[in-house]
Amino acid sequence: SAPEGLSAAEEEELRAEIVKVEEEIGTLRQVLAAKERHCGELKRKLGMTPLDGLKQNLSKSWHDVQVSNAYVKTSEKLGEWNDKVTQSDFYKKTQETLSQAGQKTSAALSNVGSVISRKLGDMSSYSIRHSISMPAMRNSATFKSFEDRVGTIKSRVVGSRENSTDGLQSPSGAGDKPPQDNAPF
Repeated sequence: SAPEGLSAAEEEELRAEIVKVEEEIGTLRQVLAAKERHCGELKRKLGMTPLDGLKQNLSKSWHDVQVSNAYVKTSEKLGEWNDKVTQSDFYKKTQETLSQAGQKTSAALSNVGSVISRKLGDMSSYSIRHSISMPAMRNSATFKSFEDRVGTIKSRVVGSRENSTDGLQSPSGAGDKPPQDNAPF
């Protein structure tokens, strides 16, 4: 049935026009696809990649943003705020405090590094091959401290295994017999 106010002839004429416009749209799509293929071939011959096109589009878009009125006004406002903040007493005091803290931290870390270097230097004066058997090395405070810590850790691990009820043997596999301590630590 024809819509209100249209005669059958007018309806037929509109339907024919729709068919004609749809055909034109199809033709234009085919022409556009052919033009896009031709453009792609030309770009390929010139060595241009799709990534180059994307870069160019992004650059143009970013340029358009940078020259936009909103961006320019926002940049100006942020610049004003930055100037106000950096000129404030609070900012200057905070910057000074952080600078002093950084200097003190740097000095402390430098001192720690010097102490560690000195300790390692003291230890490196001994031959590595003979360091474990040399009495001077074994009697040094650094070595004794290290040996005590390793012994404490060892007793905790071995002690916790011996006290457990899950039936695990000691690491040496000797059962109740204490392991011989031939190790340097």
